[in-house]
Amino acid sequence: MVRLNEVETVVSRDDLSRRLTASLEQYRNYLFLLARLQLEPGLRSILDPSDVVQQTLLKAQAGRDQFRGETERELLVWLRTILGHVLIDLARKHGPRLRGHEFALEAIEESSVRLERYLAGDDTSPSRRAVRQEETVRLAEALAGLPEDQRTALELKHFHDLPVAEIGRTMGKSPSAVAGLLYRGLRALRAALAEDC
Repeated sequence: MVRLNEVETVVSRDDLSRRLTASLEQYRNYLFLLARLQLEPGLRSILDPSDVVQQTLLKAQAGRDQFRGETERELLVWLRTILGHVLIDLARKHGPRLRGHEFALEAIEESSVRLERYLAGDDTSPSRRAVRQEETVRLAEALAGLPEDQRTALELKHFHDLPVAEIGRTMGKSPSAVAGLLYRGLRALRAALAEDC
């Protein structure tokens, strides 16, 4: 990640803009996870999280000159805001097909906070928050590498706090099949995160 506050002041705005554009792609899986957390499985046939993320990155690319932040945290807030606007625009576009599902910027932020809380300890110092933000992006990368069923089971269990029986109903699987998905998914997730260290 290009930390904008570390870039020399003599660097042109165009060069800074190109560096920002190059760095956006590394947040694709983070945005994908946030989009999936907003779109329950039944909605994913109408709104594909990959399409939502692609639109988000395209809007960020087109509006890169509007980014005024200097830190990765500010960049992630900006990207989450764009993601929220994309979801709101798509909800308006698809209207009745979404039957009462509304998206709010606060919900995107809440999902991000939920992710950080999942990784959090008791330390809330600025440096610890920065580390947690990096860990959240790493977690999103590791989750993206899992098979779809394992990823969905883990998201429903750990981010939506659903019991195994409810996950089974949502996914059309038996509770024992869900338990196996959770076990294999956590094992693979731990291995992927251990490799990154």
